[in-house]
Amino acid sequence: MANGKNGTNGNSDLLDQVVAELSSPDSYLAVSHRANHEVPMPSVQDLHDIVEQLRTVLFPGFFGPADLRPETVRYFVGATLDSVSRQLAEQIKRGFCFACANEYDLECRECEKRARRLSERFLRRLPAVRELLASDVKAAFEGDPAAQHPGETIFCYPSLRAMTNHRIAHELFRLEIPLIPRIISEIAHSATGIDIHPGATIGPRFFMDHGTGIVIGETSEIGENVRIYQGVTLGAKSFPLDGNGRPIKGIPRHPIVEDNVIVYSGATILGRIVIGRGAVIGGNVWVTENVPASARILQGKHEELRLEQGAGI
Repeated sequence: MANGKNGTNGNSDLLDQVVAELSSPDSYLAVSHRANHEVPMPSVQDLHDIVEQLRTVLFPGFFGPADLRPETVRYFVGATLDSVSRQLAEQIKRGFCFACANEYDLECRECEKRARRLSERFLRRLPAVRELLASDVKAAFEGDPAAQHPGETIFCYPSLRAMTNHRIAHELFRLEIPLIPRIISEIAHSATGIDIHPGATIGPRFFMDHGTGIVIGETSEIGENVRIYQGVTLGAKSFPLDGNGRPIKGIPRHPIVEDNVIVYSGATILGRIVIGRGAVIGGNVWVTENVPASARILQGKHEELRLEQGAGI
């Protein structure tokens, strides 16, 4: 009994010590967040739900109600977008409040009004988003001989799931909404293993075959009819620093990939370089200089060396 009692007291003392250390402002100052204006952080779950609702509108019948008919689509789309508009405006407002201390200095009422306006502006972009996604579906079906039907790419392919999130997030990014676009991109990253910054500009008919491990940086520019494979990185070589030693934000530092380019698995393309129209980048190639149009960049051929009877040792 005494040992048990002493053990309990020991655990209590240890817990008190840990609590005291974790509660010290000096320990959590750099990693804590206090809600501005008592407005909570944006909700990852709510944003996930918003994207899933938008997926039902962008791909009716594949997601959402299975019994949609042409005569009921208009009512379904209207009700869904009415709900999305209100939910998204709330999340945008929370994003403003999150960034308020650093970038914004607005009254809460003004933030609410601005959030509603931006939500409505985003909805007006949805027809263009669907048009781009329809071109991505076509590229996936035509670019993968394993695909038996365009609907298979919509319902099953990680490329289409990631691109749906990206096309949505990119429109929100263009509206200069803080935090929300990045959360939507990271939702897709977690689900597919494909990491696309919402700032990346991607043209129509884009297809990521397999997709796992692809990284596309913030200032990447990708043209039309581009296909890339798993493990490809469109990244930056270095980060220029300001006078205080901090990375300079927002400058172009990622590749420009022109129309009709193919980049095979494991290739790494770094810096603000141009991959010319129609070029092919082979697997596991490291590229840090401009590539001319129609060029073929491949690994050097391996050499076979045979050593017999201990030669070469």
